[in-house]
Amino acid sequence: MAGPQRLSGDRLADIAISTISAMSFPPGEPIALCASAELVEGGLAVPFDVVHAGQTCRAFAVRYQGVPHAYLNRCTHVAMEMDYQPNRFFDDTGHWLLCATHGAAYQPATGACAGGPCRGGLVKIAISEELGVVRWHTDRQLQPVEF
Repeated sequence: MAGPQRLSGDRLADIAISTISAMSFPPGEPIALCASAELVEGGLAVPFDVVHAGQTCRAFAVRYQGVPHAYLNRCTHVAMEMDYQPNRFFDDTGHWLLCATHGAAYQPATGACAGGPCRGGLVKIAISEELGVVRWHTDRQLQPVEF
């Protein structure tokens, strides 16, 4: 009679990834994004991937007036990524988030359209900061990318 089958480390990792990818996270589930120190006031964004309304897309987090904020990286004028250089969204003053393609400007704290050819505000992603870690939060339309 054969004994129980032993699984290798690689096989266990495959099972764990399959389990994670089949899961749907409940609304409000915190997902670690970065260390607080990585978000510098008015500096480069920290990018991350999400599934929004069934589509995989880029998102980004920035720090403005001491508070972290996160949005889908999708201009409301034309649904394309906004950064003109990798992870660069702020204008030279550090007061506006800009779309490099057509110049739409958004308020960093709310994502609201502040000028230019935008059709509404950016899709805001709930974010929190505690004990030196920034986390984004899932909702019904916003989930982590499957492995």
